[in-house]
Amino acid sequence: MWEYTKKVRDFFLHPKNVGEIENPDAVGEVGSITCGDALKLTLKIDKETGKIADAKFQTFGCASAIASSSALTELIKGKTLEEAMKLSNKDIADFLGGLPEEKMHCSVMGREALEAAIAGYRGETHVPESGERVVCKCFDVTEEKLRRVIIENHLTTVEEVTNYTKAGGGCGACIPDIEAVLRDIWSLKPVAEMPREPKKLTNLQKIALIQDVIEKEIRPQLQADGGDIELIDIAGDKVIVALRAMCVSCPMGGVTLKGIEEKLRELVSEDLVVEEQ
Repeated sequence: MWEYTKKVRDFFLHPKNVGEIENPDAVGEVGSITCGDALKLTLKIDKETGKIADAKFQTFGCASAIASSSALTELIKGKTLEEAMKLSNKDIADFLGGLPEEKMHCSVMGREALEAAIAGYRGETHVPESGERVVCKCFDVTEEKLRRVIIENHLTTVEEVTNYTKAGGGCGACIPDIEAVLRDIWSLKPVAEMPREPKKLTNLQKIALIQDVIEKEIRPQLQADGGDIELIDIAGDKVIVALRAMCVSCPMGGVTLKGIEEKLRELVSEDLVVEEQ
């Protein structure tokens, strides 16, 4: 039995903005009835102000899907397209006072419908490329979607990924692939080129090389996944760093630190030890 907030129940029993706008300026359709959830979002956009004048939805799904779709329309009406695009699935869930973890995919579906509608209005291609890899065939979830949702919501386990995307919730054959995507995102990738030849470094050379590796090898990889790093101090072989941005509260921060240490040992010195401030 799901535990719904009072607002979720209200938006399910008394949904707002149900229906379809006649001659809409933008249409976003996501999901599939065969997969259990589908949402069609229609928008009327004020051409002069660029604001969303009206929004309506039709959805096939559970109480959370209806409540999330209704909340989405309430949140975006009156916003410019740029403001609406900043809306995250977490904003939808927060507006409702939260959703059961197992139903977070409903908020993700709302965010995707909005993204599809605005992309179509702007004449951008939103349809996945034909060659895009489908990780979960049961729910037709692509690797691109997995990566985006994992990073945006800071997901670290397969169970969380299933709650947010439904991937892995069918036959389960894709679970090893989901685990591989999680490891790839939250761990440092191996360097393409081998480092410089090991050599005896002076203390100043070692410090300079550590700074260089962090700036050129480590920081770009962390920033690509929404994280960051700050070098705090170097004392002998001890390198003290602080994780920033999305790395701060990441439950897999220990894995990230271990990856940083391995990279510095590989490129600078095998004696280095990395500690977090």
